[in-house]
Amino acid sequence: MNAAPRPIARREMLSRSSLGFGALACSALLDHAEGRGRIERHFPPRVRNVIFLFMEGGVSQVDSFDYKPMLEKHHGKDPRQAIGKLEKTQFESIGKVLKSPWTFRQRGQSGAWISDLFPHVAEMADELCIIKSMTSRFPEHTSANFFLHSGSGLQGRPSMGAWATYGLGSDNENLPGYIVLNGGQIPSGGLDCFSNGFLPATVRGNLLNAIGPPLANVTPHEGDSRSQALKRGLVDRLNRNSSRGSGDLEAAIANYELAARMQLTVPEVMSLEGESEATRKMYGLDAGYQHTRTYARQCIIARRLVERGVRFVELTIPMVNGFQRWDAHGNLVKNHGENARAVDQPIAALLKDLRNRGMLDETLVLWSGEFGRTPFAQGGAGRDHNEFGFSLWMAGGGVKPGFSYGETDQWGYKATIGRLEIHDLHATLLHLMGVDHRNFTHRFSGRDIRLTDVHGRVVREVLS
Repeated sequence: MNAAPRPIARREMLSRSSLGFGALACSALLDHAEGRGRIERHFPPRVRNVIFLFMEGGVSQVDSFDYKPMLEKHHGKDPRQAIGKLEKTQFESIGKVLKSPWTFRQRGQSGAWISDLFPHVAEMADELCIIKSMTSRFPEHTSANFFLHSGSGLQGRPSMGAWATYGLGSDNENLPGYIVLNGGQIPSGGLDCFSNGFLPATVRGNLLNAIGPPLANVTPHEGDSRSQALKRGLVDRLNRNSSRGSGDLEAAIANYELAARMQLTVPEVMSLEGESEATRKMYGLDAGYQHTRTYARQCIIARRLVERGVRFVELTIPMVNGFQRWDAHGNLVKNHGENARAVDQPIAALLKDLRNRGMLDETLVLWSGEFGRTPFAQGGAGRDHNEFGFSLWMAGGGVKPGFSYGETDQWGYKATIGRLEIHDLHATLLHLMGVDHRNFTHRFSGRDIRLTDVHGRVVREVLS
């Protein structure tokens, strides 16, 4: 007859099971990390998050960050005689050489030349890393927008925000890794500018409205949490029974689960009630100009999102001057003046706020349009598209503050020194996030594809 099993003391049981408890904890942590996305870093990152301030329409470099005295000297002259051979423009309505209606001044300790178009941003000159030699391959908005976002002028490729999220995920399991804050102006090319392309649907840019309800159904329709949980459980079981290993459906299921968690998280993130009066005033939430208030709200929410671990936040511009955007084919002063009035104070406040909170060291702020403008007039008082040379700036972790890189010619027309392409910008952004663009690929349609295609170099000259 077998003896009765000896009872196990509590301490003995814990001692025998200790490795099992560790394995359970490890499993939970790994599952948590997997839920946020794979980690693709090839070396230590310089930044954790990116805020992209997209100035759609094409800001004029010679009216903002690229001072060219020759335009003043030759103002009103025939550009074919003053400048020489001109490239074909979008509308072929070539007027006279046009000086900037805004005064340029040297700003800060760095002495960067910045015009009075951006008086608030100019105060932050010593935080800016200005690139004056960027180029595009496309003179038309839609293709140029696709190119800026995805490295391809064609519709359907993954955007840089989607690539960043695909590789690095989000540090907050209740929020997407890539969020687009809509200020009212969806860019040319539409939502495909924020596409996941052939990457999983979980990395697509999630559009949140800055004004009004942030997104549809963010407030549950059910009267109690139990009813909502039952519905979610039923949908989950139906989806999983139908998945048959489908990657697309698995991504859809993950999105449904994330959407449920967002119902708890998004209302708190989008509420500014906890922001101090000083912060609200600094950003311009009390400004007399409606569009300044809109962009101020976007910039504060962008800061709140990166505080909560969102990897890539993009801001679209408010609906200034209808659908003109920064597209100043006529009346340059009104177009650029009113667009700058909307974004200037909030952007400067965002940089100050990130710096004061100790967040700027691990956040990269990127400011750019899809191309620039011509140094000569379109008609009498506008400027046409110019893809041959334009300015953008970055600020924050990993880039040199108070620094300018590259040059256009003496007219601000074509990049001549340190000429860069969008692929170089993408390579540099990925590098700052700890990713080698050459080794960051996704297998699609029989080949390994990357954000930078077969191009791109890290612009090490701008790295701190």
